[in-house]
Amino acid sequence: MGKPPKRRVQSSRLTPKGTKPEVESSGVARRGSDKPPSPPFVTWLLFSLLGVGAIIIILNYLGFVPGGEAHNGYLLIGLGFIFAGMITATQLR
Repeated sequence: MGKPPKRRVQSSRLTPKGTKPEVESSGVARRGSDKPPSPPFVTWLLFSLLGVGAIIIILNYLGFVPGGEAHNGYLLIGLGFIFAGMITATQLR
């Protein structure tokens, strides 16, 4: 009883061995749109909105808001700031 013969597995290569796929003249394949990167203030705005929202919520639960006790209005304002930060994050390029 000898060894069974080995089966050759067909390769899933799309290009012949030793060749490279075609790329654009810049050397980098482009994906997406040709829009320029976001200005630096967008990043600052994003983190500022998230931070202010988190601070408002924390101060609300600690009772350091006008009125002295936690209110749902302050929670909604804080969540609004966080939501605005998330919307800003989707516009960042």
